[in-house]
Amino acid sequence: MSRKRILLIVETSLSYGRDVLKGINSYVVTHEPWSLFLEQRELMVEHPAWLESWDGDGVISRSTTPALAKIINRKKIPLVDLTDVYGKTCFPFVGIDHEQTGEFAAKHLLERGFRNFAFCGFTDHLWSLKRFKGFERTVNEAGYKTDFYESPWKISDAESWDQQQEKVGQWLNQISRPSGIMACNDMRGQHILDACRRQGISVPEEIAVIGVDNDELLCNFCDPPLSSVILNPERVGYEASRLLEKLMSGIRPESEELNFSPVGIQTRLSTDVLAIEDPVIASAVQFIRQNACEGITVDDVLKKFSVSRSILERRFRQFLKRSPQAEIRNVQLRRIKQLLSETDLSLEQISILAGYEHSEYMSVVFKRELKLTPGQFRKQSRSQF
Repeated sequence: MSRKRILLIVETSLSYGRDVLKGINSYVVTHEPWSLFLEQRELMVEHPAWLESWDGDGVISRSTTPALAKIINRKKIPLVDLTDVYGKTCFPFVGIDHEQTGEFAAKHLLERGFRNFAFCGFTDHLWSLKRFKGFERTVNEAGYKTDFYESPWKISDAESWDQQQEKVGQWLNQISRPSGIMACNDMRGQHILDACRRQGISVPEEIAVIGVDNDELLCNFCDPPLSSVILNPERVGYEASRLLEKLMSGIRPESEELNFSPVGIQTRLSTDVLAIEDPVIASAVQFIRQNACEGITVDDVLKKFSVSRSILERRFRQFLKRSPQAEIRNVQLRRIKQLLSETDLSLEQISILAGYEHSEYMSVVFKRELKLTPGQFRKQSRSQF
C-alpha cells in the first residue's frame, strides 16, 4: 500500500511554523505514515511552480494565497488552511484564538498595575488586528484606553531599518508613561525594545513590553529579555493533520474552523515590574538593574539620585514591596542562577560577575535566600534537560 503524499507549505524561518511542524510529526509517527514534502521557506512566500503538475493527496498550508487556493480548488486536492494573514477561505481552518491572545497580554499588564496601554502591530495582517481587538476590549473593560501603532511587516526599499525604528521611537515618546505595551508578536517586541534603547526609555520601569509566540531564542536575545504569550502551535499542527486525514478519507469535518487558546504567559524582565509613576524611583530601579552586578550599594543609589535614605526606602516599599538592598540582591541572585544554569564557570568567577568580592559570602546569601547551595542549584537545573 503506497503512502499518501502530503505537501507541507509551512514556514521554517519562524518558531511558530517550526512548532506546527513538530505537531504534524507527532501525528504522523503515531498514525499511518505519510510521504511528506517540505521546503525550507519563509512565511507567505509564493507556492512552488511545480505545484501545477504535482499529483498529491493532501496539503497543509500556512501560506494559502489566492493563487494557491485557485490551483488547489482546480486540482480538487484536500487542504487544511493554517493561514491567518487574510480572511476566511473556502478551506477548513485550524489556528490560534487571536482575540484571546490579546486578552491574555492585557490581563498580564493589568495585573502589574498599569493604567496606560498601547499596542504595536503590523498592517495588512488579520491576526495582528484580531490580537489588538482582544487587547483593546480587555483594557476598555477595565476602564482604560489603548494607543495604537502599526507599520508594514516588510520594510520597503524606500525606507531603511533605522528610519523605521525612528518612527517607532517617535511614537513611543508620545505615549503616556509608565505604559504597558503589547507587541503583536515577539519580532515586533524586539523592535519596540530596540527603539526604547535608542530613545533612552527605561524597560520595564517606564515601558513594559510583552510579545507573542514565546520564541525563546529571540526573547532571550532581547535586552531586557522579552515576556511573551505562549501559544499552542504543536496542537495546531497535530489537529490539522488529523483533519487532513479525514478530508482525504472523504469525511467532512463537524466544524470548518478550530481555534485553540494560548497556554499561558512566560514572564521575563521586560514586564517584571509594577507600574512606577514616581520618576525618581523608576530611574533608581533601572540604575540598580543595570549596575547591581558591578557591586553597587544603597549608598551609590543615594549619591546618584540625591534623595534621603528614608524617602528612598519608603518609596521602594510603596512601589516594589521591598527595600533598595533587597532589589540589589534580587538582581544579583538572578544573575547567579543564570550563570549556574547556563555555564560551567567556577563559583569564584560567578561571584565576580555577580558583584560579590568573595565567593564564600555569595554562597551564604544564595543558600539563605533559595534554601539551596549554588552546587545543589546547578545540579538541579541541569537535571531538567
